[in-house]
Amino acid sequence: MADAEDNVTIPELSSLLQMDPYLKPYEKDFKRRYRLFQKQLSLLEEAEAGFDQFTRSYRSFGAHRQPDNSLVFKEWAPAAEALFLTGDFNGWDKFSHPYKKKEFGKWELHIPPKEDKSPAVAHNSKLKVVVHTKEGERLYRISPWATYVTKVSTSVVYDWVFWDPPQPYVHKHPRPRKPRSLRIYESHVGIASPEGKIASYSNFTHNVLPRIKDLGYNCIQLMAIMEHAYYASFGYQVTSFFAASSRYGTPDELKELIDVAHSMGIIVLLDVVHSHASKNTEDGLNQFDGSDSCFFHGGQRGEHPLWDSRLFNYSSWEVLRFLLSNLRWWMEEYRFDGFRFDGITSMLYHHHGVGTGFSGGYSEYFGLHVDEDSLVYLMLANHILHTVYEDCITIAEDVSGMPTLCRPVQEGGCGFDCRLAMAIPDKWIQILKEFKDEDWDMGNIVHTLTNRRYGENCIAYAESHDQALVGDKSLAFWLMDKEMYTNMSTLIPMNPIIDRGIQLHKMIRLLTHGLGGEGYLNFMGNEFGHPEWLDFPRVGNNESYHYARRQFNLVDMDHLRYCQLYAFDRDMNRTEDKYGWLAAPPAFVSTKHEGDKVIAFERANVIFIFNFHPTNSYSSYRVGVGPPGKYKIKLDSDEIQYGGHGRLDHNTEFFTESVPFNDRSNSMQVYIPCRTAVVLANEEIDYCY
Repeated sequence: MADAEDNVTIPELSSLLQMDPYLKPYEKDFKRRYRLFQKQLSLLEEAEAGFDQFTRSYRSFGAHRQPDNSLVFKEWAPAAEALFLTGDFNGWDKFSHPYKKKEFGKWELHIPPKEDKSPAVAHNSKLKVVVHTKEGERLYRISPWATYVTKVSTSVVYDWVFWDPPQPYVHKHPRPRKPRSLRIYESHVGIASPEGKIASYSNFTHNVLPRIKDLGYNCIQLMAIMEHAYYASFGYQVTSFFAASSRYGTPDELKELIDVAHSMGIIVLLDVVHSHASKNTEDGLNQFDGSDSCFFHGGQRGEHPLWDSRLFNYSSWEVLRFLLSNLRWWMEEYRFDGFRFDGITSMLYHHHGVGTGFSGGYSEYFGLHVDEDSLVYLMLANHILHTVYEDCITIAEDVSGMPTLCRPVQEGGCGFDCRLAMAIPDKWIQILKEFKDEDWDMGNIVHTLTNRRYGENCIAYAESHDQALVGDKSLAFWLMDKEMYTNMSTLIPMNPIIDRGIQLHKMIRLLTHGLGGEGYLNFMGNEFGHPEWLDFPRVGNNESYHYARRQFNLVDMDHLRYCQLYAFDRDMNRTEDKYGWLAAPPAFVSTKHEGDKVIAFERANVIFIFNFHPTNSYSSYRVGVGPPGKYKIKLDSDEIQYGGHGRLDHNTEFFTESVPFNDRSNSMQVYIPCRTAVVLANEEIDYCY
């Protein structure tokens, strides 16, 4: 009997197998995944009048005011015996407003307008769903579709607040087009202030957006937006999936933030958490209808062994409705431009990546240990997002290296645009922790920065929020540590530790920017060498906000060297914006010299040269070059304004010679001081990319 997969046709599978013939033995796996994807997509089309309507179920579920000011409430609670609505509007009467039971575990309630034709439930009033279980329990729950939840300081539980403003925010600016080069500023609204408190959406709009624009980033990745009861979870223990966190302000203030970013030509991505959910019951999804399952797998499969959280049942029709509609909600209501999907490794495998080392052998990515329900959900999510929104960007946070994660669904891939290059920051931290400068391995550094799957775009970064969390520290603090407290003044000469730290901080970031991927990411504040680490208020630190803030004020003090690192990061981005190396094919590395500690490579017809040697400067150092012509310095980490020593003359013109060198047809000789990086461009090439 023929396998079902034999009858499956993946439209562009041949392109994938031509690109990577080593995937050929797993052709049946690809066909099975694609068959499951096609089946789900067909079911959506048939049963729900198309995926467009299905994925906008937020229009009918939850709470909605109708044109005549009547109200409709709708929930999915398959294990419940009865549902009631209570709240400010009915004096918290637990029985006066029962839902009617519909088929497939759904419940509906219609409330007519008041005698004066105003809605029975007013804007900003509090509500609860009262769930009666088959066991006779009475539970108080927040609607999973709640769009606004708040908490008073004296309470530990969030309240569902009916958000229905008389004059909702209207977006004024169109979405910018998807940039060819992605330069991402990873941000957390709550810590985006030097003050020891939770900062606001408005603060971010007025004080942080102008900095991001000035720095040359064209994309913001917003963390911790989906409501999370526990602030110290960094937003990764989500309790209300459709609610923008109220601790920073109102939904309209978040909409304004995104709108103003769009007016600056900056796109905004949401850090979306669909890999797991908080275990909270009273203000989370857990046990919404009184059962162990509902949105999640029942029993052990529904619990993450390390995160103490619940795991979604991606094969459930209503879970697909909830999660896919959640993506559409953020795109439609708030006008986000895409998503960074958190915790993808946990979704892809039944073992969740726990206790598993990935060597890169293809057998690790196919077989029974792969959770194909999750995989098909991700294929559906990417297919729908890219079909409905032409310029939508999706980024996968995957540590496993799953092949085809970032190939189109029509090839049999998962459909992401790019993945985070998670090995790069780990490598930089390892080097700074374990090796003396003279023992840095140039070949190993280059290997880490270039070791990525061909045809699958990567977002490179030297450090993100992960590296700054308590227990670790920022790159600047690894480099300079306590010296940053007393020796960052420009009014005194740099001591050896500060000098080394300033120079290497710039070089590490530029090397990662130029060589590490097809996009670049920076966590807020790290561009100027933010000291110390991140730690949110919690019992263990006496609820202190001291480390849960970003000290932008350090940049504004001209007598401190933070402004020098800021200026370099800004000009690095602006140089990329002009020459477009992130949008270019991977670099050709012509030099990785262990003795000289020199790395040189060519990308987008731009020459990058790095001299990591602590003391040796090289005059007349020969570097291989492709296009012949006259080259000039376009970025120089040794400039005085960047905290360098000003050893290079920017009027110097470098002419190529027809002398082949290191597999390049031409070469030239340059002066490259110790601990310096330079970018040179050909004066005879039009770089309008």
